[in-house]
Amino acid sequence: MARNTIARIHPDAVAHNLGRVRESAPGSRVMAVVKADAYGHRLDLCLPALAGADMLAVATIEEARAIRRLGNGLPVLLLEGVTDPGDLAVAADLELELTVHHRQQVKALAAFGRPVTPRIWLKIDSGMHRLGVEAAEAAELHARLLELPGVRRVNLMSHLACAERPDHRLNARQLARFDQAVAGLEGEHCLANSAAIFNWPAIHRDWVRAGIVLYGISPLDAGTGTDLGLQPAMTLTSELLAVNRVPAGEHIGYGGRFVASEDMLVGVAAIGYGDGYPRSIADGTPVLVNGQHCRLAGRVSMDMITIDLAGCPEAKIGDPVVLWGGVLPVEDIARAADTIPYELVCRITRRVRYRAQAAPVAVSKVK
Repeated sequence: MARNTIARIHPDAVAHNLGRVRESAPGSRVMAVVKADAYGHRLDLCLPALAGADMLAVATIEEARAIRRLGNGLPVLLLEGVTDPGDLAVAADLELELTVHHRQQVKALAAFGRPVTPRIWLKIDSGMHRLGVEAAEAAELHARLLELPGVRRVNLMSHLACAERPDHRLNARQLARFDQAVAGLEGEHCLANSAAIFNWPAIHRDWVRAGIVLYGISPLDAGTGTDLGLQPAMTLTSELLAVNRVPAGEHIGYGGRFVASEDMLVGVAAIGYGDGYPRSIADGTPVLVNGQHCRLAGRVSMDMITIDLAGCPEAKIGDPVVLWGGVLPVEDIARAADTIPYELVCRITRRVRYRAQAAPVAVSKVK
């Protein structure tokens, strides 16, 4: 029998979330970011639900190649551009649009000598200091890009370091630097990432980049995706391998971290850090057993977790266990693991099976 540890992906939720992005940024076109295998949600399962996006965006050529293998004809932006000049021919063959974030990339495009893409996205470092050309060289590089064979448009983009906190002083500084750098330059603007889509309408401009929100997860420091009218696109599930009675005073799991304060019914579920469920997660983290709220009791091991079944005393071997999804937000699980939900959904390992399935719950109303 197969080990029933399954990531259930809900394409209808992805389509719903794309609709919420359009409602929140009605005057902008939508770039759907599907890097890292659609943020761990499986590219092949999510792409059909994103047919209504205006374009897709990825981090690597291999990710773009996967999109083309699936027969998707939407425009695709390579967010980090090309670092190896030898990849320019591949980018041209795949009909990719390119981000340019360094003057060396302009030189490589000029040396290539033939058209790669009619539209290039010039990325400006407005203050995050990760990728982007310096603001002072933006006009020069913009002009040089427009001189390249086949280039008809150069769009202008940047990335905000603190968009999840619209009152952070760095946001206004970055916006001012960007606007100063692009003053007088032709081209559409793209500044708003997932967080800014929902909490900073003033910078939506021509394009918004929707990433984690497409998968129903909040990009903000507090709350969950359902607070934004989103629907979770993944339910991570397993099942009980065993149900044991543990006397008061006994230690449970590696290191004996958890001690039973009374006689307990303890379930063992088939999931662990070998599947991507984090070892760092705290005792008391919620899980659902047969739809009932229970809690983690003991350190996560490679293949198993132990669960206090006080909330589901009738539990039996084979009963379903939900680790996150639906009414159990992945954002809450991430806080219990002292990480971000992005990491949880992206770190699921290959031994977890994926299955497309209709979303289990209706989306909550926006608060």
